[in-house]
Amino acid sequence: MSRLVPIERLRNIGIVAHIDAGKTTTTERILYYTGLIHRMGEVDEGTAFMDYMQQEKERGITITSAATTCLWREHQINIIDTPGHVDFTAEVQRSLRVLDGAVALFCGVAGVQPQSEAVWYQADRYRVPRIAYVNKLDRVGANFERVLSMMRERLRARPVAIHLPMGQGEEFAGVIDVLERCAYVFDQETQGARYERIAVPQRYEEQLESYRRALIEAVVETDDRLLERYLAGEEPTVEELKAALRRATIARQLVPVCCGSSLRNIGVQLLLDAIVEYLPSPLDVAPVVGYGVGEAQGERIERFPADDAPVAGLAFKVLSDPFVGRLTFVRLYSGVVRQGDVLLNPAVGKRERVTKLLRMYANRREELAEARAGDIIAIPGLRFTRTGDTLCASEAPIVFEPIQFTQPVINQAVEAVSAADQERLLEALQRIADEDPTFQYRFDEETGQILISGVGELHLEIVVDRLRREFGVPTKVGRPQVSYRETITQTVRQEGKFVRPAQGGGGYAHYGHVVLELVPGERSSGIRFENALSQPVIPTAFLPAIEQAVRDAASAGPVAGYPMVDVLVRLVDGSYHEGESTEVDYQAAAAIAFREGVARARPVLLEPIFAVEVVTPEEALGEVIADLNARRGRIESIQQDGLMYSVRALVPLAEMFNYVTQLRSLTQGRGAYTMIFSHYEPVGASRAAASEKVAVA
Repeated sequence: MSRLVPIERLRNIGIVAHIDAGKTTTTERILYYTGLIHRMGEVDEGTAFMDYMQQEKERGITITSAATTCLWREHQINIIDTPGHVDFTAEVQRSLRVLDGAVALFCGVAGVQPQSEAVWYQADRYRVPRIAYVNKLDRVGANFERVLSMMRERLRARPVAIHLPMGQGEEFAGVIDVLERCAYVFDQETQGARYERIAVPQRYEEQLESYRRALIEAVVETDDRLLERYLAGEEPTVEELKAALRRATIARQLVPVCCGSSLRNIGVQLLLDAIVEYLPSPLDVAPVVGYGVGEAQGERIERFPADDAPVAGLAFKVLSDPFVGRLTFVRLYSGVVRQGDVLLNPAVGKRERVTKLLRMYANRREELAEARAGDIIAIPGLRFTRTGDTLCASEAPIVFEPIQFTQPVINQAVEAVSAADQERLLEALQRIADEDPTFQYRFDEETGQILISGVGELHLEIVVDRLRREFGVPTKVGRPQVSYRETITQTVRQEGKFVRPAQGGGGYAHYGHVVLELVPGERSSGIRFENALSQPVIPTAFLPAIEQAVRDAASAGPVAGYPMVDVLVRLVDGSYHEGESTEVDYQAAAAIAFREGVARARPVLLEPIFAVEVVTPEEALGEVIADLNARRGRIESIQQDGLMYSVRALVPLAEMFNYVTQLRSLTQGRGAYTMIFSHYEPVGASRAAASEKVAVA
């Protein structure tokens, strides 16, 4: 058997946070204390076990999510360490899609930061239970209570402290267990591997009792039986409180909060205890829901995490491995997969043979004979499977909802240094696109250049660096450019006809006729297609072709040739000539109707708007705000955070290139900023006129 522990003692978790909150450092300590590694790596030294890419070692940031497995208190913990930089949000999205629980890290000084909010709401979307870990409480300015307050205000969460810091900043000496009424101190000579349980120092007793009372009241409110006893004057036992807190955590009613300093090796073992005590096993979460295939298409199907259920899993990551080639990471929701099995990929209608099964330890691997429900595994050599595809038993087909990813908002021209490298460049770009759903590339027909698209400057910088190092393709690149979009601003009805008379008269060689209604859609809704025919005037078999033609036509809008978004397309009428109408005819008619319709619907150019947060000292606050206003920014809020001010604004991406240099100049190097894609909105008239001249779709 490949399962290390019974499924009820399995924890599939992710570690998520803003950049530089300490995710990878915390993971290194977890792996050290669980015995998986025998020497702790350091991010700043480029020796972290989980940051194995060369770019990660050099830059000191996590770029790609890495999976590993460890054991703690007879529990198996499968961990995915995710990036914190906004340019690699896709790694967080696909990880949260397949995880049962998550640890959200917060810096004890900075608290809830922009990317913290982004990943928190992504976890909400996927209904992932969380515990929180407030890290870096040894730093000057650390404030545990402030972080809890920010969680309530910014995340609309209900945090309950199960641990308290014993001192903060330079005085941080250990962790207090709120439920057990004890404290822990960690031996620095053994890098925290040895730790001692002690009585709570008297000066913290009042604070402990206050937090303990708040914790008990929050927990009993989620359990009617305990609440009744508590109101009658009976305090529940510690075991009862822990069991109730576990149920409330899994139901996402409460968020247990731990604390420590991973760099100083304080509190990580207590975080591990909380992971096994409060985060769910695969049995504790709702069965995964999929949909039928073929005759059962659209039928809702549930898969339970049982070994005797039909095999069903989701491919959530594809990786180019230098040793085994193409590696597909799969979360197995049900059934047992063995080497030699053949699985169905319903998305493409292909079968895939499982030649090997691997358990990953970052970039190391262990070969398995079989994998069981709840496991996270890697399968090499799958030819047709892409990120978001379902793999299932052929006799019990099912399709899970695919993963939705952020769209690219920035472009850059790239070309091989020599003509001989052109084919290798295209092959490398395709491999990167297979791995990364937020990366795209295409030919610009006007310039003959290859345009690569990503979600940020750093994203494309890493891609170009990988082309040179990993794939050995020297390249020349242009300046990054904004990826605009187009949409419509009024509703129109447009007829589209593709008619060709037959030779010699007497009927038609081609006949396609549709009437489309184009309606401005909601923000971030993309292109939506609806069949609104009141009568079946067009055969149902032609509808998919009509929809596909609309989506193809939407790839280039009438204003400046950029992709169209946020348009609702309704098929409201049409006609059909039996024997004279084909699928191709209706594709042509739909494309004609869409292009002519959007040209009449007052199309406008859209630009990507980013939510920007700037942290600046007070003396530079006025200049920072004036600079953001000059960049067409809209100030959303200004808050004082200790000695610094936090300015939140919405700013067009086109105005944010090289902003870091200007901010350093305005703040004498003391300022910092983060930016996250927010939405698209219409470009001002003068800006639109200039943008039409830029051929960088």
